Amino acid sequence: MKTLSIDIETFSSVNLQKSGVYRYAESDDFEILLFGYSIDGGEVQVVDLARGEKVPQVITNALTDDSITKWAFNAQFERICLSKWLKMPTGTYLSPKSWHCTMVWSATLGLPLSLEGVGTVLGLEKQKLSEGKNLIKYFCIPCSSTKSNGGRTRNLPEHDLEKWELFVKYNKRDVETELEIQDKLSKFPVPNNEWENYYLDQIINDRGITLDMDFVRQAIYCDEKFKAENIEKAKELTGLENPNSTLQLKNWLLEQGVETDSLSKEIVSGLLEDTKGEVYEALSIRQQLAKSSVKKYTAMENVVCSDNRSRGLIQFFGANRTGRYAGRLIQVQNLPRNNMEDLKEARTLVKFGNFTALDLLYDNIPNVLSELIRTSFIPRRGSRFIIVDFSSIEARVIAWLAKEKWRIDVFAGGGDIYCASASQMFNVPVEKNGVNGHLRQKGKIAELALGYGGSVGALTAMGAIQMGLSEEELQPLVNAWRETNPNIVSLWWDVDKAVKTSIKGRTTTSVYGIQFIYQSGILFIKLPSGRKLAYVKPRIGENRFGGESVNYEGVGTTKKWERIESYGPKFVENIVQAISRDILSEAMIRLDIQGYEITMHVHDEIIIEIQNEKSSVEEVCKIMSQTPAWAKGLLLDADGFESEFYKKE
Repeated sequence: MKTLSIDIETFSSVNLQKSGVYRYAESDDFEILLFGYSIDGGEVQVVDLARGEKVPQVITNALTDDSITKWAFNAQFERICLSKWLKMPTGTYLSPKSWHCTMVWSATLGLPLSLEGVGTVLGLEKQKLSEGKNLIKYFCIPCSSTKSNGGRTRNLPEHDLEKWELFVKYNKRDVETELEIQDKLSKFPVPNNEWENYYLDQIINDRGITLDMDFVRQAIYCDEKFKAENIEKAKELTGLENPNSTLQLKNWLLEQGVETDSLSKEIVSGLLEDTKGEVYEALSIRQQLAKSSVKKYTAMENVVCSDNRSRGLIQFFGANRTGRYAGRLIQVQNLPRNNMEDLKEARTLVKFGNFTALDLLYDNIPNVLSELIRTSFIPRRGSRFIIVDFSSIEARVIAWLAKEKWRIDVFAGGGDIYCASASQMFNVPVEKNGVNGHLRQKGKIAELALGYGGSVGALTAMGAIQMGLSEEELQPLVNAWRETNPNIVSLWWDVDKAVKTSIKGRTTTSVYGIQFIYQSGILFIKLPSGRKLAYVKPRIGENRFGGESVNYEGVGTTKKWERIESYGPKFVENIVQAISRDILSEAMIRLDIQGYEITMHVHDEIIIEIQNEKSSVEEVCKIMSQTPAWAKGLLLDADGFESEFYKKE
C-alpha cells in the first residue's frame, strides 16, 4: 500500500461551523459513523461503524504509518477526527507529515474550497451526491425532540434504513469524487516545498494558542452588564419599550425633529455631530450598544479545547488567488487594533470583573473590550510571547519588483516610507512628528490606496475624507503619487500587456522575472519563488469603459463561481501579495527548523511561544529578515517585542 484515500461521516453534538474540528471531536458523544476508503486508487470500500462493522487492521495501521500517504478533501477534518477515534489525548494528533489534502491541491489551481464546487467546475463524472446535506442534517447532528419521533434527540440508522443506505452510497461517492479530482489534477502536482508549508501549517494549528478563559468570561460579563444598564437608561430616556429597535428609535427621533432613513454606524456618527441633549445621548447609547466586540469573545468560548487552547484558527491557502493564509472561527486576521496606553491596567480590571471601576475610568466600555480582544491570547504558564512582524513588506516587494530606486534607498537607509512618499510628492522634507509632519498622513493614505492602480475612489474608500483630506485634494494626490512612482506605474501596464499577450497567443511571456504561461486552459503566473498562481479559463473581453480587459473563472465577491474581470494593477497586487506570502512561509520554515514554536500568525506577523531564556527578539528578527535565494536584492526587515499577552505595539 502506497496511498490511502479517506472520507468519513461523523456525529457530534458540538456545532462544527462555530467550534471547529478540534473542539468538535472532543465532544463526549463524538463518533465516526462511516469510514470510506480506497487503497492505491482501487475499489472504494465503506465500513459501517454505526452498525457494528470494524475497520480492517491493515487500514488502522496505515493511519500511523508515515510511509503511506493519506489523501482526503479538507484532510485536517479526517486527521483530527481519526486522532480522536484512535483515543489520542487532546493536543496530540496524527502527524500531518504523511497527509495530503485534495482541497489544498484544488486551491493551488484557483478552484473552489468545497468538494461539490470542485466537482462541478471540473465536470467530474462522479460528483458529490446532492442529497448529502439533508442526510448529514439527519444523521450527523442532534435532532429536535418531538412526539412524532418518540422524543429522541438523535437519528440512528434504524430510524430510517432507506436513508441510511443512501448515506452509505453518499460516503462512497465522496471518496470516488476525491479520486477523480486527483486524476484530473495529476498534470499539475503541488510542489514538495508547498506540501512542507502545509505540514507546518497543520502543526501550528494542532499546537494552538492558549486563551485566558477567566478574562474571556469576565469580558462577556462586562459587556452583558453594560448592555443591560444602557438599555434601561435608553428606555428611561426615550420611553420606548425596545430602544434597540431601529423602527421604534427612528419614530422617536422623528418626534424630536430628527428625520433619518437609516441608523447605520456611519449615519449615527454623522447625527451625533449635529445633535445634543437627549437625542445625542440616545444616539450615543445606540452606537455603543451596536459594538460587536463581544462576538469575538463568544467565538473564543465556542472554540476553546479542554486544555484552554484554541486550534484551527488558520486556513492554509484560504485566499486561493494568492495562496495567502486566511482566518477561521475567531477570525484572527481582522482583530481590532489596540491603542490604549493603559492596556494592561484595563485588562486587569476586566479579568477581575471590576465593572464599577471600568465604568468610572472609561467613557466607552465597548471600545475598551474591543481593544482588549487581542489580549485574550496568552502564552502557556512559564512561557512568554515573542511577537515579530515584517516591516512594510508589500511596499518593499513592489519597489524591488519595479526597481523604484528612491523607495529602495529609503528602505536601505531605514527610513519611513510614508514620510518619504509625502516628501517625494510635495517636494518638501517630511519627518514623523517633526517638520511637515502633517503631510505624513497624506503619504500614508496614498501608499495604502494607490499602490495597485487605485484612484480617487480608492482614497475615498480608505477614509481619506474622514482623515481630513478635501475632495479637491484627491485627484492631485493620485497624480502626484503616480508621477513620483513611474516604475511602479510601468510595472502595472507591462504586466497587463504580458497577461494579454500570453492569453491571446496561448504562449509564455516574461517581464520583471515573472513568467506568464498559458497551459491547458489556465493562465499561470510563475513567481520568482517558483510557485504558480492560477487563473482558470482566461479570456480577453471588454470592460465597462469599452476597453480591452481580461476575465477568468473563479470564486468572486459573492462567494460563487463566476467570471471575474481583472487588469494589470490587480494582477500586480496578486503577485506582490503572493510573493509576500512566500516570504512569510519561508521565514516560518526557518523558525521551525531553529526550534521556535509558532502558535499563531496574523497577516505578516508571527507569534512565538518561548520558554528558553536565551531566545531573543533580535534573533527572531534576524531569522525573519533573511532574504530568500530567489529574491536577490530584496531588502527585508522585521521588528518585534516580548509580551505576557498578544497585542499590537
